[in-house]
Amino acid sequence: QVQLVESGGGSVNAGDSLTLSCVITGISIEYYSIGWFRQAPGKEREGVSCLSHNPRKTWYSVSVKDRFTISRDNAKNTVSLQMNSLKPEDTALYYCAVESTSSACSRDANEYDYWGQGTQVTVSS
Repeated sequence: QVQLVESGGGSVNAGDSLTLSCVITGISIEYYSIGWFRQAPGKEREGVSCLSHNPRKTWYSVSVKDRFTISRDNAKNTVSLQMNSLKPEDTALYYCAVESTSSACSRDANEYDYWGQGTQVTVSS
């Protein structure tokens, strides 16, 4: 059974940093692309970042590029999202997800098969 558990969210002020972690069990992440998505109240789920496994490629949404960094530790089966210079518009529930049927690192949430429950990030101005 594949399970994803996110952690590291919290309430911070604008300009602060947070690091989200996603621990995955039931599969070895070295063979899969892992994405981070977020959903703010009243808005659709949007892709934040993804890191593929082979070949290594990554993307970031325009809104977080140059502020967020995705990384993976295959030995710990963990994917992290370092978030710097946080803005109030970053407030959302953040999810990690596994793309198990391809290595495309899709920006489409429908291409991801396994999801965590999410961790809340709230940024105050």
